[in-house]
Amino acid sequence: MPPHKKVFYRRKVCRFCADKELTIAYNDVKTLRNFITERGKIIPKRIYGTCASHQRKVNEAIKRARHLALLPYTGTTQY
Repeated sequence: MPPHKKVFYRRKVCRFCADKELTIAYNDVKTLRNFITERGKIIPKRIYGTCASHQRKVNEAIKRARHLALLPYTGTTQY
């Protein structure tokens, strides 16, 4: 068997650490929509690339926006 090649992936950079002007707020629905799937699930940090502290703030903001009915708990499903 041939030796396995190591695959190097480009490290994802936190969008909020790179651009200090971006803020995480529950009423900024346009930004928060990027962090949820069309089904309404929160995208994990390993996929999106946000750092741990910003991911916690994003999660909290999404949950607050859901509570105030700015974001849906579930996405649109078609049966």
